[in-house]
Amino acid sequence: MPRRQEQEDARPEVTEVAPNILRMELPIRLPGLGHVNCFAILDENGATVVDPGLPGPYTWRALQDRLRKAGVAIKHVHTVFVSHSHPDHFGGAARLAKEAGAEIIAHRSFSFGPPAPAHEHTEASVDDLAVQAEDVGRAEDAGQAEEAAEEAERSERSLAPFENRKTVWGGERPRPPFFTRLKWIAMRYLGGKIIPTITHPVEHGDVLELAGREWFVLHTPGHTGDHVCLHDPENGIFLAGDHVLPTITPHISGLTSSADPLASFFYSLDRVAEIPEVKLVLPAHGHPFEDLPGRCAAIKRHHDERLDKIGSISKGFGRPATVEEFSRKLFKPRSWGSMAESETYAHLEHLRIAGRAERRIEMEGTYRYEAG
Repeated sequence: MPRRQEQEDARPEVTEVAPNILRMELPIRLPGLGHVNCFAILDENGATVVDPGLPGPYTWRALQDRLRKAGVAIKHVHTVFVSHSHPDHFGGAARLAKEAGAEIIAHRSFSFGPPAPAHEHTEASVDDLAVQAEDVGRAEDAGQAEEAAEEAERSERSLAPFENRKTVWGGERPRPPFFTRLKWIAMRYLGGKIIPTITHPVEHGDVLELAGREWFVLHTPGHTGDHVCLHDPENGIFLAGDHVLPTITPHISGLTSSADPLASFFYSLDRVAEIPEVKLVLPAHGHPFEDLPGRCAAIKRHHDERLDKIGSISKGFGRPATVEEFSRKLFKPRSWGSMAESETYAHLEHLRIAGRAERRIEMEGTYRYEAG
């Protein structure tokens, strides 16, 4: 099977995709993804950078290289726009703020933290859990990072007996490998060197002036609760982030604060599909494309087909079944596990809230569903 666009490795070339808008592909190491698109919007004062990649020196060097090819010095990056709170999108923001004094724009609900004990609410997604951090700071911070990791390991051991790793539906909560968790906890100790401070929070309907253009902010929850897109109506340009990708669909997790994240995603897709005269969509992964309504409709069909398949699976069981049982019929064995269960749960809850499924809670807390 040929590679999908989003899986392609990052290319070092910088391309002008629209007047004064440059596409810079930054390397990432996530399952199913080979690059993240970082866009530079140029003006007479320098540049606004959109989604500056993962944290760590490897991505930072790639960003410096691309900006240098574009004739932009780091010190001339005056603004960073972050589409949502996944590290392959915000990773370079804090360093740009430190070294260039850049303003950081994101949705007012932007929030990210390392995997936490069960007494803290975790909204883990596939992207968050799969990130392989190259480093937890700059070389001069190595000693501090090592000390933080050692402290994190002690905390991990002390908390282990008290953690309840069960999800609300009775399955195992998604969790990255142990040493990845240590790196994330170390990042917490290093504070703002990784997690950016949002200096300019925005909401749906706000208007930003970037490079002499008016960009309208659209809050598009679904993939994350804080996801935002930008629309330039004068030039027909839509910065899509992960909301609408050209050949893959973003993960919709059941572990969110939303009662029905899939419904939020559908509503957000409908909202952007109705935008008139969009000529060019700039996604965070994959190549720019033109047909925004058509791609939104295709993504919705994918999820509708999955919802219908859940109904067929339920009839095959002939009895109420657990989230794990549904997920093992819905996904291939290589995908079995907590993340497949999370997405299955999001779809089952969508059906339940729509009146198309029933849920039974057993005495030990396990959820069982029957859909039809």
